[in-house]
Amino acid sequence: MKLAVVGGGSTYTPELADGFARLHATLPVDELVLVDPDADRLERVGGLARRILARQGHPGRVSWTSDLQAGTDGADAVLLQLRVGGQSAREQDETWPLECGCVGQETTGAGGLAKALRTVPVVLDIAEQVRRRNPQAWIVDFTNPVGIVTRALLAAGHRAVGLCNVAIGFQRKFAGLLGVAPEDVTLEHVGLNHLTWERAVRIGGRDVLPQLLAEHGETIAADLRLPRALLDRLGVVPSYYLRYFYRHDEAVEELRGGPSRAAQVAEMERQLLAMYADPGLDEKPELLASRGGAFYSEAAVALTASLLRDTGDVQVVNTFNRGTLPFLPDDAVIEVPAAVGAEGAHPLPVRPLEPLYAGLVAAVTAYEHLALEAALKGGRGRVFEALLAHPLIGQYAQAERLTDLLLAHNREHLAWA
Repeated sequence: MKLAVVGGGSTYTPELADGFARLHATLPVDELVLVDPDADRLERVGGLARRILARQGHPGRVSWTSDLQAGTDGADAVLLQLRVGGQSAREQDETWPLECGCVGQETTGAGGLAKALRTVPVVLDIAEQVRRRNPQAWIVDFTNPVGIVTRALLAAGHRAVGLCNVAIGFQRKFAGLLGVAPEDVTLEHVGLNHLTWERAVRIGGRDVLPQLLAEHGETIAADLRLPRALLDRLGVVPSYYLRYFYRHDEAVEELRGGPSRAAQVAEMERQLLAMYADPGLDEKPELLASRGGAFYSEAAVALTASLLRDTGDVQVVNTFNRGTLPFLPDDAVIEVPAAVGAEGAHPLPVRPLEPLYAGLVAAVTAYEHLALEAALKGGRGRVFEALLAHPLIGQYAQAERLTDLLLAHNREHLAWA
């Protein structure tokens, strides 16, 4: 079995390598190829990945290349984890929206649209190159904004599934709080990527969410940076990203008052790459946990194994709606539990979504449709419409100003700008 990781020079990659090594019985990888245009990063990251597998006695071969075709040729699955423009582009996404009083974030709001515009054309080009040489390969998309990027891939007919680590992070967190094994916890996870709610937490078929909130509500609220009272009133656990909707103005003030997340991550990456260059390091360093993407490797291994081994396992993924949420178009991409096998991901039935959540899901889905149109076709007018439709923006003057700022900061990445 051959896997290719596009964006393999990412500092995330040792987390993946560690997962492949630990979970070899689940996903017996014979060959892992890292693909990235940055040769120096590849050398450091690839060397550590190779040492991690060797330390754990994994028999697979690790190699790396800057040649996309060579790296993906013959791959059974291709994992996408690229960042167009790097951390410098992310730094811009997190700062210029603040000039208009809007949240600056790499997947939400105007910054998320900028990332989608830069990313979708690149991902589609990569996917088309993979399909021409290897039409049966599965594409697992971890590239943000996952919902929009996955919708672009599926709309173009690619064999693709989107992946996010929010659900598995909640599963592991709740299992720890409740003192049970993670595999004993099942989530009723519903919504869109980075716009989801946990409406039930089941152990042995019994919903323990009320108990969880009663006993650990303060801890959960603090992790989400949301008021405990909000969780109690809703009776659900929102994803961390809902703070940008439920506490938008407070989030803007916080972002204005401190260093950007991009600046923090850039410094972590500098330290991590220095560590990775040490030939004596053969395990992922503790600092990597602060980089984000917790449990990414476990989620990636489980999803890839289900696709390639046709297990039919139920996993939380991003895929076409296909009537699951009846108020959305069939080709909207939602994030829900799905049965995953050799034919892809098939969403499980979902209880009707309450209007409090359905309204926001519908609004963001409409924005994502317009964002994808802008990414595929370009044009200032399409960018403006996407921003005007976004529920965190929605005002004419703001949308006009944000459109100008977005284009000014992204001209080098947008062929039509």
